[in-house]
Amino acid sequence: MKNYVLIIWILFLTNCGSQEKEVAEEKLNDYNILWIVADDLGIDLGCYGNKLIRTPNLDKFASESVRYENLHTTTAVCSPSRSGLITGMYPVTIGVHQHRTRFKRKLPDSIKPITEYFKEAGYFVTNGRGNKNDKGGKTDYNFDTKGIKMYQAGHWSKRAEGQKFFSQAQIFFPHRPFHEDSLHPVNPDLVTLPPYYPNHPLAKKDWALYLETVQHVDESFGKIIKQLEEEDLLDKTIIFFFGDQGRPHLRAKQFMYDSGTNTPLMIRYPDGYGAGTVSEELVSNIDIPAATLALAGIEKPSYMQGQDFLSEDIERKYTYSMRDRRDETVDRIRSVRSSKFKYIKNYYTDRPYTQFNAYKEMRYPMLPLMSQMLKEGKLNDVQKRFMSNYRPAEELYDLENDPFETINLTENEVYKEELEKMRSVLSEWISKNDLGEYPEPQEEIDAASKEAARRYRKTSKERGLENATHKQWVEYWEERYNIK
Repeated sequence: MKNYVLIIWILFLTNCGSQEKEVAEEKLNDYNILWIVADDLGIDLGCYGNKLIRTPNLDKFASESVRYENLHTTTAVCSPSRSGLITGMYPVTIGVHQHRTRFKRKLPDSIKPITEYFKEAGYFVTNGRGNKNDKGGKTDYNFDTKGIKMYQAGHWSKRAEGQKFFSQAQIFFPHRPFHEDSLHPVNPDLVTLPPYYPNHPLAKKDWALYLETVQHVDESFGKIIKQLEEEDLLDKTIIFFFGDQGRPHLRAKQFMYDSGTNTPLMIRYPDGYGAGTVSEELVSNIDIPAATLALAGIEKPSYMQGQDFLSEDIERKYTYSMRDRRDETVDRIRSVRSSKFKYIKNYYTDRPYTQFNAYKEMRYPMLPLMSQMLKEGKLNDVQKRFMSNYRPAEELYDLENDPFETINLTENEVYKEELEKMRSVLSEWISKNDLGEYPEPQEEIDAASKEAARRYRKTSKERGLENATHKQWVEYWEERYNIK
């Protein structure tokens, strides 16, 4: 994607001369900037090719925007992903890589949230849920924000007259628990599941409810856009829409597969630039703040690892993603993705992918379902792989021929050269960027474990599932989802 600023400059230089070039630059920098961020959103929208879902507002927005196919987040869980997003830094570089640390530390010296740069440039900086009366939206950062007033209000309407704003509007959906859409239900019988899930009524119902919850994203998004129209701000604002990570499903959220890191990205420019176009370039979510600063005419700080992906001089060859402790579950995974291949390095090969996680045990029907089906011998080889008690040290996938990442090519001699290349690329990146404290202090793990155990006991008791078997959990979900 060519640099929006540069294109404006070229057009004015060609047609009007250098004086008009300066006017064009000033006009671009006069726009407001709004990030609309959905929680746990995979690329499951009508404009991304899903035929079952109803997302008219986002589909219309896509026709007015540049739509990106390959935004990948640095992590597949919210707090480190959002920490990276607000700083433009890899979470493992600045020590914010563990999920929801209890004993938060300040950011390293000289590194600041990008909100500080916008305030210094005179922008009114807000974070909310798109509601004028809202006091604030989701932050979930893994660093100490004491002494930093990151946001001046929950909504841009609180700004001084004529003041530019940099705002975020947070949409909780489609984070679990899922919410039905009674007006536009999705028929589970029409759902086509990824091949690593069993074609079971409970699995299909859970997926259908996820899609219905995505439809609530569209509804919330439409309300925000309507506000901008009513306030005569729609064509005075550059709007980004994206998710903080991928789908809230088994083998997706918290893992390095595309289903956990790939999320929509659309950018709408006030003058209609690039409307309806699609880009397949690789983008990391830490590139979003770098590009946003550039659009505002604010110089990117030298330490920032994110790149201005809107610049014609920038072409990202790889995106990097990482996993560490998630809730109480200690793990360590690193991955690198090119446009064609994905390489994953697993550090805990003696632990299952599905090592106990209280949140997943309580919220993911697919987990007890697949555990029970494994016990009964009803999973195929692809489905059994993720349920194994062990995992390989390395995984390599050909994304063009195997988009669901089910065929590990590390033992295939045909891909030996590619394996060595991707292994080397990741190793070099780790040596330069993987600087966060490891192992994590035991007090953090103990605190997370204690809290997870408390929540699990409480929820299990409320549901009458204390010491329940996987089969009993499946029966609970089938009753809750009204599956006969």
